[in-house]
Order: sequence, then C-alpha cells, then structure tokens
Amino acid sequence: MEPYIIEKNGLTPEIYESLREKVSLQHYEQPDVEEALKHTLFSVVVWEGSVPVGIGRVVGDGRIVFFIKDVVVEPSRQNRGIGHIIMGELMHYIKQNGCQNAYAGLMALTGKEGFYEKFGFCVRPCGGQGSGMTQLVNREA
Repeated sequence: MEPYIIEKNGLTPEIYESLREKVSLQHYEQPDVEEALKHTLFSVVVWEGSVPVGIGRVVGDGRIVFFIKDVVVEPSRQNRGIGHIIMGELMHYIKQNGCQNAYAGLMALTGKEGFYEKFGFCVRPCGGQGSGMTQLVNREA
C-alpha cells in the first residue's frame, strides 16, 4: 500500500460532497457547500494515490473558538489510522493558532465519542461544562 498524502487546505466541494455521501451524511446543494468552504479556517484531505479517502475541517474565529467539522473517512478505509491523521492535523492547526485557553469543540456522531476522547475531548456534561446543544435551522419538512 502506498503512503497517504496529506493535503492541507485542498478541500473542494466535490470531495466534500462525495465523501459525506459515502457515509450517508446530510446532503447540501453545491452553492451552499461552496460558500461554506470559503469560511473554513483550515482543512485537510487525505489521499491514497489519486483517491481522496478522508477529510476534516476547522471553522471558527481563528483565535478563541474553533469547531471541528466534517471528519469523514471513506467506509472501506476506516480503521486504518486515517481518522487519527486527520485529527492530528486539525488539532495541530488549532494549537498553533489558538490563544491561551482557546476553545475547541465538535459534535460527534452517535457511537464515535470514544474516538474523539483520544484527542482530549470529553462528552458533556463534564468538568463543569453543561450539555452541548444543537438546532437544525430551516429544516426540510
């Protein structure tokens, strides 16, 4: 097997939608994905040869708040360390750019919490932090 190639800030709408579709994540229209990716602080694409096999990105304000989004590994390539490569790159970016006591957050898919705990994340509530909360806005009926 050839080594993985790590491409920083190379995430395209096509790669984004292709990998998200393979793991049955929410589909978004192309113009929405294009606009969202313009606001990405940092992204990583992991390639196996000419095939993108994993992605991840960071959004936020670039100093105090960072949010990890869209950590996706192609299903047939899972459990091969690609997710660890992605998270390592994302966390390195956050540690290099975050100020003292910067906040990094994410919303794990059900059953994936243990993966993120390996990188220092805790399932809330923990350590005096309340529950994380989300809302889907403009949801389809």
